[in-house]
Amino acid sequence: MIRVVNRVLLALLGLALLCAGGAVLARGLDWAVPSWWPYSGRRDVLLSRAVRERWRDQGWWWPVVIAILAVLVVLALWWFFAQLRRARMAEVLVDSGDGEGALLRARALESAIEDDAESLDGVARARVRLTGRRTAPSARVRLLMEPHAAPGETLNLLTEEALERGRRSAGLGELGAEVRLRAVRHGAERVS
Repeated sequence: MIRVVNRVLLALLGLALLCAGGAVLARGLDWAVPSWWPYSGRRDVLLSRAVRERWRDQGWWWPVVIAILAVLVVLALWWFFAQLRRARMAEVLVDSGDGEGALLRARALESAIEDDAESLDGVARARVRLTGRRTAPSARVRLLMEPHAAPGETLNLLTEEALERGRRSAGLGELGAEVRLRAVRHGAERVS
C-alpha cells in the first residue's frame, strides 16, 4: 500500500513541477499564452528586481537558496529511483562448477528454505525473502514460533540446517540472514 501511495505522490509532484516549469518556459520563450496563464503579461517576471535585490546585501542568501534547491532535487531523484527498485530479488546466480553459472529463481530458493524451516520442531510458519545482489544474497526470515519452542535452539537449528542447506544447494560462499521470531498467540479456550 505504501508503494502505491509513494508512486501516486511522486506522480502528482512530478506533474505539478512539469506544469510550473512549462508555464515559466512558455513565458520565457515568449509564446502566446492565454490570459489566465501565470505571467501572461509582456512585463510579468518570475522574480521582480525588488525581490532579487532584497537580499543582495547578505552574501549568504543566494548560495543557501541554491544549495537547498539542489538538496531538494537530489532527494526527489532518490525518491524516484527508490520507487523503481525491486522489492524482491528475482534470481540467484548459482555456481555450476564449470565456470559458467546458472540462474535459480529466488522464489524457488525461498520456498525450499521455508519448507526446511517449517519442518523444524517448534516452528508454526516461516517466511523467507531474499535481498541483496544475485551473487551475494541475504535472507530475511520470519518465524512464527509454537509456545513450547526454545528460541535459541530453534535459531541454531535454522542456521545449521535450513539456511546451510539453502546456501550449499545454491553454491553460495555465505548466506547472511536476519531472523525475526514471533510467538503464536492462542485464544483462551473454555474447559468444561
